[in-house]
Amino acid sequence: MKTNDPMENQQNSELQEQVMQLREQLMQAQKLSSVGALTASITHEFNNILTTVINYSKMGLRHKNEATREKAFTKILSAGQRASKITTGMLSYARNKGNRREPMNLVHLVQDVLVLAEKDLQMHRVKLQTDFFAYPYAEVNASQIQQVVLNLVINGRQAMEGGGRMFLSVLANKKTGMAEIAVRDTGSGIPAHKLAKIFDPFYSTKKADEQGQGGTGLGLALCREVVESHKGRIRVESVVGQGTTFTLKFPIVSAPASVMEMAAPAHPMKVAG
Repeated sequence: MKTNDPMENQQNSELQEQVMQLREQLMQAQKLSSVGALTASITHEFNNILTTVINYSKMGLRHKNEATREKAFTKILSAGQRASKITTGMLSYARNKGNRREPMNLVHLVQDVLVLAEKDLQMHRVKLQTDFFAYPYAEVNASQIQQVVLNLVINGRQAMEGGGRMFLSVLANKKTGMAEIAVRDTGSGIPAHKLAKIFDPFYSTKKADEQGQGGTGLGLALCREVVESHKGRIRVESVVGQGTTFTLKFPIVSAPASVMEMAAPAHPMKVAG
């Protein structure tokens, strides 16, 4: 807020700049915390990939017939591509891309998150189901929204200590003009008297685990801040003993011109008359 005092205005500007810097640092810290929660599962998966590469390399060296060698090379290539996909996803997620926003396909965004999270879900005996009813675009900062979705996925997994089911869906509501991403788990649920507070800073319904993951209460507060900064909304429904659903809503935008051109037929369709 501006005043008639130049010194006070300068101090206000400096404070606002400091707040923005602290917010960015907090976002980055939360992002690293999410990556930390996936470290064990990603390390395990890379170990499996290396085992595949080593074993099929030995098989290819031992056997001279072309069919066996082709099978070995195919398995090695597939494992390498899987490793590359995970590494690319990790680097993309961890990189700070500032506040740039552009039209993004929300299904592709969710799929990129699952590249990082699906092994973690498998290790904790969580069965995943995805339902993509539409492929809507929204103008978002992909890294920030991926951070929100990954945070919700990890929270849901942590709510299912003995395993369970997780459902991720994407749809487009034409009536409201909003695209929706829903993350539903079959975990412990959140009591009604706590539900109204879960987006408050430093309020948490869970304790930190052995690795120090969870319990700060910053995750959901940041999620709401990020979603609302995109002119979106975040909603939660929960039943104790049955699970919780978080729904993210964003205004639908048109796909980029380059995507529209690729989707268009190469030649005009002829209509029989």
